[in-house]
Amino acid sequence: MTILTFTLILLAGAYLAGLVGSLTGLGGGVVIIPLLTLVFHVDIRYAIGAALLASIANSSGAASAYVKEGITNIRLGMFLEIATTIGAVGGAVIAVYTATNTIAILFGAILLFSAYMTIRKKNQEVLTTGSNMALKMKLNSTYPGKDGEVAYQLKNVGAGFSIMTLAGVLSGLLGIGSGALKVLAMDSTMHIPFKVSTTTSNFMIGVTAAASAVIYLQRGYMDAGIAFPVVLGVLAGAFTGSKLLTRLDPKVLKYIFCVAISFVALEMIYNGYHHQF
Repeated sequence: MTILTFTLILLAGAYLAGLVGSLTGLGGGVVIIPLLTLVFHVDIRYAIGAALLASIANSSGAASAYVKEGITNIRLGMFLEIATTIGAVGGAVIAVYTATNTIAILFGAILLFSAYMTIRKKNQEVLTTGSNMALKMKLNSTYPGKDGEVAYQLKNVGAGFSIMTLAGVLSGLLGIGSGALKVLAMDSTMHIPFKVSTTTSNFMIGVTAAASAVIYLQRGYMDAGIAFPVVLGVLAGAFTGSKLLTRLDPKVLKYIFCVAISFVALEMIYNGYHHQF
């Protein structure tokens, strides 16, 4: 395969990753890492290094548009970022000393969990009464709905913060936005509306990834030939995704996405068991 063919396929894959990442809040790594390891047989640590850069680009591209539209809860994002950043640095350090096939199996398991959480997600009623902690920290907010501003309140702030720390560890270890755990923390635990949790997750992913990326860069797991087309493609996909989010039926998207990543997850676990990385 020529360098030009490799770059073009990688650009197309990265565009898809950015599109999926911005629409679901799961980050581009869920597409980038399987593409690099399963199709191009790149060492998983280099794939994670590129995916972390992709997550930063994805977050920058999509988050800026969502913040402008007033959907993202910036104050909540900054608060939860403390937990994910601490976790991310810890996860990146652990990854350096972990066998690649172990990382692959763990990655596959997290993808299956992501698929399950995405399918399971229900459209929740917006909470009108929240916790005292959310009130004191001024984390309750509003987002633009069809009939004007929709006010919402948060619950279980402490539990959400704890899950976010674990999400950070997985992000650093696996190079993914660990959106499934962020969704678990924000949707299921803290009862944040779907659009707000997706956009706030996108806003946070870049900062979490940046914390892990520093460790991978120091260890020499960043390859410019891989990272450059990945970042370009992901940025373009993220901008497209942020425009499509308001028009697409999220149910259709959810099912297509879940089927796709379930296949990828099983392939990653199979290869991990057979030491093919």
